[in-house]
Order: sequence, then C-alpha cells, then structure tokens
Amino acid sequence: MDNTTLVIIVGVIGIVLGFVIAKALEKRNATRMVNGAKAEAHKILKEAKNEGESLKKDKILQAKEKFLELKAEHEKVIISKDKKIAEAEKRTRDKESQVSNELAKGKKLNKELEEKKKDYDYRLDFLEKKHKEAEKLHKSQVEQLEVISGLSGEEAKAQLVESLKTEARSDAMAYIQNTLEEAKLTAQQEAKKVIVNTIQRIGTEEAIDNCVSVFNLESDDVKGRIIGREGRNIRALESATGVEIIVDDTPEAIILSCFDSVRREVARLSLHRLVTDGRIHPARIEEVVKKTKKQIEEEIIEVGKRTVIDLGIHGLHPELIKAVGRMKYRSSYGQNLLQHSREVAKLCSVMAAELGVNAKLAKRAGLLHDIGKVPETEIETPHAILGMEWAEKYGEKPEVSNAIGAHHDEIEMKSLLAPIIQVCDAISGARPGARRQVLDSYIQRLKDLEEIAFGFNGVKKAYAIQAGRELRVIVESEKVSDDKAAELSFEISQKIQTDMTYPGQVKITVIRETRAVNVAK
Repeated sequence: MDNTTLVIIVGVIGIVLGFVIAKALEKRNATRMVNGAKAEAHKILKEAKNEGESLKKDKILQAKEKFLELKAEHEKVIISKDKKIAEAEKRTRDKESQVSNELAKGKKLNKELEEKKKDYDYRLDFLEKKHKEAEKLHKSQVEQLEVISGLSGEEAKAQLVESLKTEARSDAMAYIQNTLEEAKLTAQQEAKKVIVNTIQRIGTEEAIDNCVSVFNLESDDVKGRIIGREGRNIRALESATGVEIIVDDTPEAIILSCFDSVRREVARLSLHRLVTDGRIHPARIEEVVKKTKKQIEEEIIEVGKRTVIDLGIHGLHPELIKAVGRMKYRSSYGQNLLQHSREVAKLCSVMAAELGVNAKLAKRAGLLHDIGKVPETEIETPHAILGMEWAEKYGEKPEVSNAIGAHHDEIEMKSLLAPIIQVCDAISGARPGARRQVLDSYIQRLKDLEEIAFGFNGVKKAYAIQAGRELRVIVESEKVSDDKAAELSFEISQKIQTDMTYPGQVKITVIRETRAVNVAK
C-alpha cells in the first residue's frame, strides 16, 4: 500500500470520525437544549399554575364579596318590602277599624232614625186628631157666637175690617205728626252737620303746608306708569307708604296727601327714585320704599347733628340727637316742632343771660323741652313727663330734666331754669300765626283713627286718608279670612262710632291681599 492510499484512508477515517464526533456533539447539544426547554417549560407551567391559583383565589374572593354585597342588597330590599307590607297591613287594619266604627255608628244612627220616625208618625197622628178636634170646636164656637151676636161670620168680618181701618188711619196720622215734629227739631242740627262736613272738605287750604306735598313731573306721560295696569302701582305705593296719592288734571304734578310729614317725605323720595329709574312695579315699589325709609332715618340723624352744631350744644346723647332730628317732621298746632324748639332754645339763652342763669344749660333745655312729642310709637304719657324721662335716661343734668318736665306745670319746678323754659315756650307759641289749634286736633283725630284699627287682631297696617273720611286697613291674609274681613270692617266702624267724635262719616276699607312668592334658582 503506497503512501497516497494510506493518506486517503487516514483522511476518510478522519472525516468519518469528525462526522461521528460532530453528530455526537450535535446530539449532546440537542439533548441539552431539550432538557433546557423541558426545564423552561416546567418552570413556565409551574408559574402558570401558581398564577392560576392566585387568580382563582382572587376570583373566589371577588365572587364571595359580590355574593355578600348582593345578599346585603337583597336583605335591604326584603326589609324594605317587609316594612311596606307592615305599613300596608297597619293601614288596612286602621281602615278596617275605621270602617267597623263607621258601620257601628251607621247602625246606631239607623236605629235612632227608626225610633225618631216612629215617634214622628205617632206625633203626626196625634196632631191630626187634635186638629180635627180643634176644627170641630172652632166651628161650634162660631155657631154659638153667631147665635149670641145675631150676625153671620161675613158680617162680623166686615165690621172688624172697618174698625181696623179707622184705628190704622188714626195711628198713621199720629205717626206722621210725630215725624214732622221730630224733623223740625232735628232739621237745624242736620243742616249744621252738612255745613260742617262741607267746611271740612274745603278746609284743606288751611292745612296745606302741613298735609300736602306736590310732586312735579317732567311730562304727564309718567302719570300712567305711576298708576300702572288697573291701578296696581298706585295701590302698592299707597299701601307701602300710607300716603294718599292724588292723580288729577293738574299738569305735570301729583299731589301727595298725608297728615304725617315723614310718610309724605318717604312717598316723595320713593316716587322720585322710581320715576328716575323707570322701573315701576309693585315689587320694585316695596324695595324702593324700604330703602327710602332707611335714608330718611339717616337724614333724621343728620338733621339732629346739624341742629346741635348750629346751636353750639355739645355732649348730647345720640338718641336725643335722633329725637331732635325727628322734630323736623312733626308739628305742634300747625307750627313746625324743630323750628319752634330752635326758637325756644335761642330765647332761653338770651333770657338766661339777662337773668344771670347758665345760658348753655338754658339753651340745652329749650331745645329738648318738646322731645316727648316725637316718640317712635304712640305713648299715653304726657309729652313733658316723657321728655323728662328721656333726659334722665340719657344723662342730662337734673335741672335740665326738671325744666323739661315742668314746662307745663305737671311737676314742681326746682330751679330758675324751669320758669325760663315755660315762658320762652309760651312766647314762641303765642306769636301771631305761629300755631293753629284746629290743625293739631285734626291730626290727633287721624292718629286716633289709626290707633283704633291697630287695636284689632290681624291688622298689619292702618292709614287715615281723605282728610279722615276714610280709614284704609291692611290685614294679614293668614290671620283674617274674607268673611272675617267684612266682620272686621263692621267692628272697626262700631268702635269709631262709640269712642270718637267726628263730623260727617268715616268709610272703613279692609284690604286682604294674598301673595304667592317662589324663587327660581
């Protein structure tokens, strides 16, 4: 065998060995990969199994929670239904009990009705028997009377009618004579009433400065807007302010009439705001009137402050300053109370200086002497005593308080300051034309009219208008029904007739208004 062959054989053997070795290695690698894949698969399966177990537990837990939740809801529904069933059963039992009671009452009533019917039938039969007996007796008596009198029934009737005619004619003549005599006696008195009534109606010229204000308009077109549809705006304004608003043919002007100057001023300023703003309707009117009342209160305080500053009076309590401001809107016998008090204060200062008395205290007492005339609510206490009580309450000196209380001799004078106040008050009021007694009594009568109305339950507001010829009463709809409103009007009229003296007649108008208010949000 030569070398070449040997080399070939060796090469073939090497190739075969290399192939065998390669296959062995490949098989080993494949086995290793299979084992690794098996291990990986086993691991994945294990993880999947663990995850499945975990999911299974979560799902079981969720299922249990859901079951409990559904069970709780179901129990709530069952409880609610049981409750409704129990309520329905209770209602049914109540209705059954009510029906049983009604049936028992019905049976009792039927029994009573039957008994009454039997009694009625018995009485009816008894009355028929008595009626027949009475007719027989009457017929017998008539026959006896005809025999005794010798007249028939028709003849006796004719004679009776004739005698009655004669008696009636005599009574009628006597009544006519008495009526004529009474008319002659009362004719003069009635004529005086008519004349006084007429004078009162025309007498507004005497009190026009204190009872009437004129509100000027830019044009007469505004009057229609102030009146409103079917008069609702003017009614709302009169109701809110208590002022009579007269819209007549006077060009570009409206008359505001009220004995209370504060009300008139509130009405005037409210009208000015409404006309300027342009929005005029009942809700807006009430809102503006409330704001105006607040403004007037602030103005009263401001007037009081200006007055004490002008007179050089210091250290006055705020409540007394407010009372001084209120005097601007009050009058005494037709004389403005604030002007009168300022005048008395100046007179007291001069007179005290002449007499060597403390002029500052005199001026202070002079300004405050009539504060008792301006209470916020009507009080029966005399104004001098009330003013003294206020002065003591708000820290004024004893001599000032005594001077206020004694200026009408209602208490004893304890210092020289008191007669000075009394004299200066008389000087200021005695000036020619300073006061009008008639106007003050007229205003007092209007106040008394309003106070009588407030004495009845359910009355919310009361306004005397038409120069005291009408009393307009606004009641609370919750407390006073329509029928009660008519009864209240009658009761107030009777109370006025009993308690007051007045010329002419007074018309009482009771207004009951029902409102329904809701808010849209």
